Amino acid sequence: MARLEGKAALVSGAGQGLGAAIAALFAGEGAVVFIGDLNAGTGSSTAAAINAKGGRAFFLMLDVTDEESWKAAVARAEKEAGRLDILVNNAGINIREPIETMKAENFDAMLAVNVKGPFLGIKHAIPVFRRCGGGVIINMSSVCGLVGHRYTTEAYTVTKGALTLLTKTVAVRHAKDNIRCNSLHPSTVDTPLVRELFRDPARRTERLGEVPLGRLASAEDVANAALFLASDEAAFINGAALPVDGGTTAD
Repeated sequence: MARLEGKAALVSGAGQGLGAAIAALFAGEGAVVFIGDLNAGTGSSTAAAINAKGGRAFFLMLDVTDEESWKAAVARAEKEAGRLDILVNNAGINIREPIETMKAENFDAMLAVNVKGPFLGIKHAIPVFRRCGGGVIINMSSVCGLVGHRYTTEAYTVTKGALTLLTKTVAVRHAKDNIRCNSLHPSTVDTPLVRELFRDPARRTERLGEVPLGRLASAEDVANAALFLASDEAAFINGAALPVDGGTTAD
């Protein structure tokens, strides 16, 4: 039996990259998947690709910084599937300015997407989870949500650290509702954006040098970890901060 058979999942930032990989894997394991994204083009394409392979996916226009947008997305997911079982807060941004020169408005933008977004998603998913008898929340943090990272600017670390502790607080407060909440902490993931950054050989050497396994994380590495946390195999895992980092934070 598929590991997510009969489940419904909403994944934010799922039009491309990690979110798309997670959505596709969840759909392949039997879940109805809702692709939440601001980009209608990539979001619709991701949903269409999943449906073409025999899955069931819907695109939802979602601005994670806007509460009304979250209300509408969660309501539509519950209407289409009759339930909601899994929320993956994947959407995130990184404006790479050091603290001494970072514009205040850029810091506000990062807080809005990386912290306020998951906060609002959780806020509006919890009542639906209760009606369904429980649910799973997976927050996409980072190794920067576990340790200070010499190659990452301060603002990103602030937002991912906040998300790590939001996860733990939700986990302990809402376990009584059969709601589990965990966070994933990838190191640098091999995505098109990262490949562009790694046109600079020094930057590639720098990042690979900090990973004991000697390679970047793949989107599949992270998606497989998300699938495990979403599945019943992780039924007693709650409030965990799971590194997907090849040993980076163990060094």
